Amino acid sequence: MPRAEKSPSLKTTVEAAIAAFGAAAKPKLANLAASGEPEDQLRAPFEQLLADLAELANIPRAKVTAVGESSLSELKTRPDYAITVHHALVGFVELKAPGKGADPRKFRDPHDKAQWEKLRSLPNVLYTDGNAFSLWQNGELFDAVVTLVGDIESSGDKLAAPPGLLALFENFLRWEPIPPRSAKDLAHISARLCRFLRDEVTEQLALGSAALTALATDWRKLLKRPSGWAGKVPDAGDGYRFALSSPHVDLVISGPADRAQREANYDALARGPLSPDDDGSMRELGRVVHE
Repeated sequence: MPRAEKSPSLKTTVEAAIAAFGAAAKPKLANLAASGEPEDQLRAPFEQLLADLAELANIPRAKVTAVGESSLSELKTRPDYAITVHHALVGFVELKAPGKGADPRKFRDPHDKAQWEKLRSLPNVLYTDGNAFSLWQNGELFDAVVTLVGDIESSGDKLAAPPGLLALFENFLRWEPIPPRSAKDLAHISARLCRFLRDEVTEQLALGSAALTALATDWRKLLKRPSGWAGKVPDAGDGYRFALSSPHVDLVISGPADRAQREANYDALARGPLSPDDDGSMRELGRVVHE
């Protein structure tokens, strides 16, 4: 049986998507019994809007996923969403309470200002307070802040879309990394992302994240000889080479404290993956340590 075509009257338009966004957000924002911050009430309406605008940008809505992050106020670094398209990370979204605007350069709240100083290191970030939208790529504003016609808290399905909204979302969803053209470009990009990673790790350590503290403890145990172990005790270079030996490890971040440690790490990379015998010894040591 041939598949029925979607009626032209049922096709999504930018105007219909924004009207639906306003209609979904208004009762949530007006509900006195709603818990959480005002921006939390924008989550479900925003996810629907993202899917609608993706479809209008000729990206199948089923291929766009908004992965929600923690909304704990203590987490100053992490944005509200990580967005994937075809299972590849393309960018991040930060929701703000209606009325705050979408230009982080103008934020006055210390939390918002501190967060922007961190998020500006990311290559592709969308900000919105429900009324306005802005796209920031490598800390620079793309085009201009786009402001809806009406008010997210009161307009309901009368909320309207201005020109430029779809183009902003399409640029966000179709973002692709630009390969660095020189060593200087590579160093600049790496430095920004390392600063962001450093801030997030520092923040998690301050919160007592078990995932990080346990990882540090595990590695320290592996660099000391356990009781009854007669084999070789690995050094940090062996750890890097063990990571190189595993097809399940995509990235290892090195943190040398001085030039000597950096040179030792380079030497480990030059030596390459562990031999089968050394790999087996490392795995056996891990079993002994963790028993």
